[in-house]
Amino acid sequence: MLFLKQITAAVMTHLFSRKFSSSSSSSLPLSASGTTLREAGPASNSVSLGQLTRPDFPILHQTINNGSKLVYLDNAATSQKPISVIKALQDYYESYNSNVHRGIHYLSSKATEKYELAREKVAAFINAEESREIVFTRNATEAINLVAYSWGFTNLKSGDEVVLTIAEHHSAIVPWQFVAQKTGAVLKFVDLNEDEVADVVQLKEMISSKTKLVVVHHISNTLASSLPIQDIVHWAHAVEAKVLVDACQSVPHMPVDVRDLDADFLVASSHKMCGPTGVGFLYGKSDILSAMPPFLGGGEMISDVFLDHSTYAEPPSRFEAGTPAIGEVIGLGAAIDYLQGIGMQKIHEYEMEIFTPRILQRFLDQQHGVAIRSGHHCAQPLHRYLGINASARASLHFYNTKEDVDYFIHALNDTVNFFDSFK
Repeated sequence: MLFLKQITAAVMTHLFSRKFSSSSSSSLPLSASGTTLREAGPASNSVSLGQLTRPDFPILHQTINNGSKLVYLDNAATSQKPISVIKALQDYYESYNSNVHRGIHYLSSKATEKYELAREKVAAFINAEESREIVFTRNATEAINLVAYSWGFTNLKSGDEVVLTIAEHHSAIVPWQFVAQKTGAVLKFVDLNEDEVADVVQLKEMISSKTKLVVVHHISNTLASSLPIQDIVHWAHAVEAKVLVDACQSVPHMPVDVRDLDADFLVASSHKMCGPTGVGFLYGKSDILSAMPPFLGGGEMISDVFLDHSTYAEPPSRFEAGTPAIGEVIGLGAAIDYLQGIGMQKIHEYEMEIFTPRILQRFLDQQHGVAIRSGHHCAQPLHRYLGINASARASLHFYNTKEDVDYFIHALNDTVNFFDSFK
């Protein structure tokens, strides 16, 4: 059996032997995983963003596990929700709960107005050209599956290649395995470089005339490294390939501009950006979405239904069959209001500041009340590549404080000492 001290020592040695290069992938302070870190600037003596916003999050003000203060550092898995988001959900269910798009009475009209206003907020948040480029889904996983089933099965054929990295989330791998198995398309995976982040040089070399799609993360949910999306899009478009960006770990933490990135598709999840669970979104360029067939059949996505055939609505309705998660979408709109009220650049700069080499890793005993994530983080191929079965991930958001980080370090040291005592 490997004890915590042995695991931590091995990872620490691995971490500090690393060199980072701006010419490849870069590291951003969004998730303190066992494989990436970056030096931060000096701390400010003024009241921090975490201290200012913490009162807005009721869940953070509790003690657990025999009186331990709750320190929530599992934000890469899901974020907490501010009071304004909770109230937006409550207001919908108390005041104007109704189905959208299908009624002209007061409640339906108001629900529809709020629902579509949330779509406009999402479009503005990522700087989409128009709101009809935003498709609401259950989550980012469904958004990727939508692209796989609608665009993938329509456009990929035997011998075509889809380029991904070994560091992708399972949600960005498994749908394309389905497509490859049925179409004969080939999945090609980019390895990690000597810094053990996705090898951008290899990725560029892997893109060829056979490449029809590149599927990449913006920020890795396990490595916390970033990819140069603009460069990747340029390389892919040069061979007329499309690019799908998993932005689940970037959209909540930094400004993201889809027109600047020029990606063809981009997905994100509400629950990682202080919004409710049960809703995510797909951004797709308007001309591409218009050429795609429906993903699911049913109400809302149709134009006319006959007994022997149907005609379909224009996007985004074409891809939103059935009653959507109305309250959750409205809650997402409230989350965007909250984030924009702070400013995404301010959030990004603050998280850069509080993420330091002190906040690293490994197996933290929950008796301290520190909530982190252990396991493979939906990145089993990456863990196999690294030769480990699991890792522990502490991930920050803007409502975390330097005191949270200090408490985590204390608890981590205590945990290491606890396991070390068994040697």
